Amino acid sequence: MISDILSGPTGTIRAGRGSGLRAKSWRTEGLLRLFENTLEVAQNPAELVVCGSAGRAARSWQDARVIAQTLLELPTDQTLILQSGAPAGVIPTSPEAPRVLSAVNNTVGAWSGADRFAARAAAGQTIDGGLTAAAWQYIGRQGALQSNYELLRIVLEQHFWNGGAGRWLLTAGLGAAGSSQPIAARLAGLSSLTVEVDQAKIDQYAAGGQLTAQVPSLEVALAELAKAETAGKVVALALCGNAAEVFPQVAAQGVLPDIVSDQTAAHDARHGYVPAGYDLATWHTAREHDPEGIEAAALASITQQVRAICDLQDAGAVAFENGNHLRLQALRAADPSLAERISRLPGFAERYLRPLLARGIGPFRWIALSGDPYDLRVLDDLAAGLFPGRPEVAQWIKLARAGVPTQGLPARSCWLGHGERSMFATEVNRLVAAGKLRSPVAFSRGHLDAASLTHPMSGTENLRDGSAGATDWPLLDALALAACGADLVAVHAGGGDHSGWLQSTGVTIVADGVPATTDRLQRALDADTGLGVLRYAAAGHPEAIAAADRGGELGTAPLGRPGGSPGPAGLHVLPGLPGPGLG
Repeated sequence: MISDILSGPTGTIRAGRGSGLRAKSWRTEGLLRLFENTLEVAQNPAELVVCGSAGRAARSWQDARVIAQTLLELPTDQTLILQSGAPAGVIPTSPEAPRVLSAVNNTVGAWSGADRFAARAAAGQTIDGGLTAAAWQYIGRQGALQSNYELLRIVLEQHFWNGGAGRWLLTAGLGAAGSSQPIAARLAGLSSLTVEVDQAKIDQYAAGGQLTAQVPSLEVALAELAKAETAGKVVALALCGNAAEVFPQVAAQGVLPDIVSDQTAAHDARHGYVPAGYDLATWHTAREHDPEGIEAAALASITQQVRAICDLQDAGAVAFENGNHLRLQALRAADPSLAERISRLPGFAERYLRPLLARGIGPFRWIALSGDPYDLRVLDDLAAGLFPGRPEVAQWIKLARAGVPTQGLPARSCWLGHGERSMFATEVNRLVAAGKLRSPVAFSRGHLDAASLTHPMSGTENLRDGSAGATDWPLLDALALAACGADLVAVHAGGGDHSGWLQSTGVTIVADGVPATTDRLQRALDADTGLGVLRYAAAGHPEAIAAADRGGELGTAPLGRPGGSPGPAGLHVLPGLPGPGLG
């Protein structure tokens, strides 16, 4: 049995499944299956494009084939080195070392702009790693789904005494991440209207049950939302249209959504956002022949949409940017009079998710490498019962089981914190060793995590100590994860219009049932979350200081902080060392 990747772009790619090995160990077999799974659930696997309009799993099909073949043959004491999606070579290391080390699009500051990235990408020198795309940690829309659910859950808790009852969300985008929005809203008890320019995407998700209905006009949409409110129902509606045109229409009609956001690929003005007045065919042609012109048109349309969002915010809607550079893109094209209004539009992470991230709670995920739904049921049961002190974990598992469609290998995203991830993973390793699961399990996470991401207009916006743009922490995270024996460690810098704005680290560890793996899981997962807690504690966030002092969510993962008493286990910081400086 060989990998479907070896067949190239003309074949259908399906991740390996079952209990049989193709590679020399489950550590490399697991990584190969995740590489295959990333392409199985990708937006455009024939072009290796996974998510985010241009996030790629490898630089070329030739590179993808060589990577897959190398993973099949890789000895258990060697490490595959990847450079911007291409195999650079294999080096002797040790059985405990990572099996794959990857770096994507990391450039010196003077080379990190979007224009330089575009030129290098066109020359075949680099790729946009799309966060989880080139790290092979993409699991379909579920990766963004729980993040959107947690976000909307917190928004409802903070702003609306009765939760989502009778309320609705106006948003846009049904791409890889955006398609999770109507599902997340429904799980949170919130109706939604999603504007999407591509009718094929609406048809796809309506057929798959992710949408209640597609509506022919804004007037019909508003009528359906009013009927749902009267009937006490939750609906997920989609309208084919351009957000730059529909959002101003909503604002002009004086109908007020309760919550307004957007999850289009606005971060990529050349390839991810269709300007007003363009159909898809014209847009596809224009972006190839006149990329600068299409970028300018997209920025003008984004400005129209953002102005409408600000109008709705001024009228009383809860509005925020959902991590896609919408505000920054509008500022690039906007007149100065809009700048002050944009400054009042908060970012999602700073405004709502920061208290969780500061405690090391973030988008952990597990993937059943067997491909068998039975294994996912066992894993979900374990997670639901393991953390009685945080009942929201069991509640999420219940909701996800009932409402999250499966894509590719059975997987679950679940926001677990410092100490929780390692406890869960080591228990799973014992289940694998005891034969209670049909194959090993891979553990990973999204890149929007406490230590792993620096993005001063998104995840790390306005950190208290001014270090929002400091990339030390993702780099330290990568170093620590490699030292702790993670199976894959990836260091990414942003591409497209994320160029110069983003640095992140990805990690994967396979629970293969081997006793030594228990130690690697404990060390690596505690290092990953522990560094995040220390980062936020160093920045002065009280939730992080409290989490460090109590040893994580369970009190089982002690942390030492500068000037305090070092913990007896886990991460250790000697007393008296100076704290991190301003970034």
